Amino acid sequence: MTIQWFPGHMAKARREVTEKLKLVDIIFELVDARVPFSSRNPMIDEIIQHKPRLVLLNKADMADREVTKQWIRYFQDNGVAALAINSQEGIGMKEIVIEAKKLLSEKFDKMKSRGINPRAIRAMIVGIPNAGKSTLINRLAKKNIAKTGNTPGVTKAQQWIKVGKELELLDTPGILWPKFDDQEVGLKLAVTGAIKDTLLNMYEIAAYALQYLERVYPERLKERYKLEMIPEDTVEQFNVIGKFRGCLVGGGEVDYDKVSELIIREIRMEKLGPLSFERPSDLLEKIDELENESRPV
Repeated sequence: MTIQWFPGHMAKARREVTEKLKLVDIIFELVDARVPFSSRNPMIDEIIQHKPRLVLLNKADMADREVTKQWIRYFQDNGVAALAINSQEGIGMKEIVIEAKKLLSEKFDKMKSRGINPRAIRAMIVGIPNAGKSTLINRLAKKNIAKTGNTPGVTKAQQWIKVGKELELLDTPGILWPKFDDQEVGLKLAVTGAIKDTLLNMYEIAAYALQYLERVYPERLKERYKLEMIPEDTVEQFNVIGKFRGCLVGGGEVDYDKVSELIIREIRMEKLGPLSFERPSDLLEKIDELENESRPV
């Protein structure tokens, strides 16, 4: 599956982020806790350079808690502060301001020593579409300021938002990279809903999800679809699940489109419990593979 998606407003967003960078003290980089690496935009490091950054692993309630802890350690080990949050329920909101103050303490101490009065922290929120930026802003501001939606690409323009006396936020449109060089990244984002379903082959996405669940969460898969054993063949998995859940067409044949939609919908609705679709060890393994491939024989 080849996913290429780079609408014009996203190219414009990159330019705007670069232009507005000098106006802010810190970057809040919002990622999906279920896919913290895949939901990071590869251009972000290049764009923000040495600006202080706080990675916010949003939708942490939907992710495997132990795996989220591993990701926070991973970011911290790489010199990047990180917090697990749930903007939908407002969990972790206070910690965001506390952590931002810590990261900016040296800068604000210098400002005080020069006689500059304390002011609100100015932060820019960046992240790919559907990471939950608007919901986070509304939670922090404690009112519905930013437009929200459960489909990618809702936010289209920048706006400053005051959060009490301690924080001012600059929201930015989501940025998605122009090409998924690693197609597995595209599959992970598709499973979690970061890419519009209308752009996708749902059967391929569901097949990927089943293969991942079979490998990492086999007991969850068995329990949800009452499987004594998980069939080795992916098509047979579709057949068993389709018959069990009544996703059939005339003649009792399995409707693979319906099964695909069912699997993806139930994953996103947490019917199989909190799931993480990548972990730091996967990333390290991939890096090792790439290094081995590049070594001369």
